Amino acid sequence: MLLPAVLSDFVGLLFPRVCLACQEPLARGEDHICTSCRAQLPYTDYHRLPTEQNPLARRFWGKLPVQHTLSYLRFQKHGRVQHLLHQLKYRGQQEVGRILGRWYGQELTEAGLRASFDLIVPVPLHTRKLAQRGYNQADSFAEGLAAGLGVVWKAEALRRTTYTNSQTRKNRMQRWENVETVFEVAKPELVRGQRILVVDDVLTTGATLEACAAVLLAAGALEVSIATIATADR
Repeated sequence: MLLPAVLSDFVGLLFPRVCLACQEPLARGEDHICTSCRAQLPYTDYHRLPTEQNPLARRFWGKLPVQHTLSYLRFQKHGRVQHLLHQLKYRGQQEVGRILGRWYGQELTEAGLRASFDLIVPVPLHTRKLAQRGYNQADSFAEGLAAGLGVVWKAEALRRTTYTNSQTRKNRMQRWENVETVFEVAKPELVRGQRILVVDDVLTTGATLEACAAVLLAAGALEVSIATIATADR
């Protein structure tokens, strides 16, 4: 019965598993992110604030009705969160999204928000970008959130119809113009009358999430909320 553990320890000596946030070796029982990093991640705790005190909610005031505006972590340049997002988005470490999603979903459940959502919908990639990368990082987060919240997720609900340039170096107006007409509801029957949680990796200006929320509401969604792994200061 001890043989699997011995083999695991031996393999660990040859190929040590490291924390994807700090690159230090993981202890037995730790999964992708070490206990120390989990304790030191910059959590927002915005889900514990009244809507009028939530700084993320203000980004959508006067634009469209967003029920809940949520983000798990604060993005800090050169910090743990940036490194985790880089691992998720460019290094194929989809488990980062699943783990953070599951942790956040459990927190949202404990905060009493589980009953606020009927369906989780990730922001889609264009088919060309999906072919280049091989996966959509928002899907991983959606999958983890769904497990933590006990809510269904559907990647096929939304479709990105136009290939757009990177949003990284654009201001808010340029970001909005870049995504204003690039999303459509692929399966209206999935979203009609549903309270939908739209998810992505990072919230900056909110233009992409705003565009997704707008088409979902136009297709008959009852409510739309937003959640991301991290939020960046504007």
